[in-house]
Amino acid sequence: MRDGDGGRRLGAAELGADLGERATLLQFSSAFCQPCRATRRTLSEVAAMVDGVAHVELDAESRLELVRDLGIARTPTVLVLDAAGRIVRRASGQPRRADVIAALGDAV
Repeated sequence: MRDGDGGRRLGAAELGADLGERATLLQFSSAFCQPCRATRRTLSEVAAMVDGVAHVELDAESRLELVRDLGIARTPTVLVLDAAGRIVRRASGQPRRADVIAALGDAV
């Protein structure tokens, strides 16, 4: 996972879901993306393990304006948001659980 996008913030209105109390794992997926399914499982498991962390999954095809605005080039892409919705880390491709947990350390 690499560093975030210079303090860019996302809110519940943009995501269509509430942010986590401590952090949010924001996943951009597409319908026929096999790694997206595995990423969904990994992020859901991590969110369930860590208090105050939410997992939000967005369909990239139905959110093209946001995808373009954030420079999402492939799915899955995961953004780690802090409690204020600031992007602190991002990664493309299927993340490992240990990497997600480590990235959350930057957000909480």
